[in-house]
Amino acid sequence: MSELRRHWTPTAVAFLVLAVAGLVGTWIFNAFAIVQMRYFVGDLVSSGPAVSSITVDLLVVAIAGSIFIIVEARRLGMRFAWLYIVLSGITAFAFTFPLFLAMRQRRLSARADQRGTS
Repeated sequence: MSELRRHWTPTAVAFLVLAVAGLVGTWIFNAFAIVQMRYFVGDLVSSGPAVSSITVDLLVVAIAGSIFIIVEARRLGMRFAWLYIVLSGITAFAFTFPLFLAMRQRRLSARADQRGTS
């Protein structure tokens, strides 16, 4: 059991909590959109300048975050980094990006342990 808890630093746990909040928070509104039979993409870009501004803002952050995921995962030797990006289209980037950051923090902690015991 202690092996499962290994490398879960407070930072990694904080990122994991944010990932769960991102998943739950976005899917509540996704469910509302489905129940109300709304055209999700159309609502994002046609509900006024403020909504469009937020949409562009989040889209740019998601693209930059996706690039960061690929580059950082390669640097740290993390496999399946593309899966975080694919899952963001199915769930939400507000879920997958903090999830990646949590897994990244665990990888950094594991690498620090390996250097300390070598």
